Amino acid sequence: MQKPATYCIYVLALAGQDGNVHKLYHDRQYGFPLRDDNELFCRLILEINQAGLSWTTILKKEEGFRSAYEDFDIRKVAAYGERDMNRLLGDERIIRNRLKVRAAVENARRIISLANEHGSFKAWLDHHHPQSIESWTSLFKSAFTFTGGEIVKEFLVSTGYLPGAHEKRCRVYAEILNLKPPWSLAHPAVKPRAKR
Repeated sequence: MQKPATYCIYVLALAGQDGNVHKLYHDRQYGFPLRDDNELFCRLILEINQAGLSWTTILKKEEGFRSAYEDFDIRKVAAYGERDMNRLLGDERIIRNRLKVRAAVENARRIISLANEHGSFKAWLDHHHPQSIESWTSLFKSAFTFTGGEIVKEFLVSTGYLPGAHEKRCRVYAEILNLKPPWSLAHPAVKPRAKR
């Protein structure tokens, strides 16, 4: 029997500070099921902001994002107006992209609408689980803004709705499996892929 690796290969390949931020994310967040709506919203916004950039950049800015977006309180972000959006566009701690900032505010509003209908953002996700990545992508595109296929896939993998966050040899893989994430209960086949 092969001894579990300490980390997934992609983390082992990273050195220095970049490796440190990835190890923390790998050990404590990536692939772990999330139950809190604000944390699910946080992950969605971080994935949206990663588009066109490296995940390392987003991890290094996570605390700045949390502060700028008031710890990703969905109701607070949904209430943002032009003044708040201009504040965010001037905040060097985050990605200052007008489309991504507007997507955060608009998606917060849409999550509130979904939560009013289903009880919570998580309940909406659970209601639609399991399904193929293609169906998930279509669903997200109809429900949210700035949610292309790669963003949707990484959001679902990172929050435990799809498998593939960790290699089976990785010690964290077994830890997550013991938490019974949604993908471990029933899911269509999805080819695992290392976090970029």
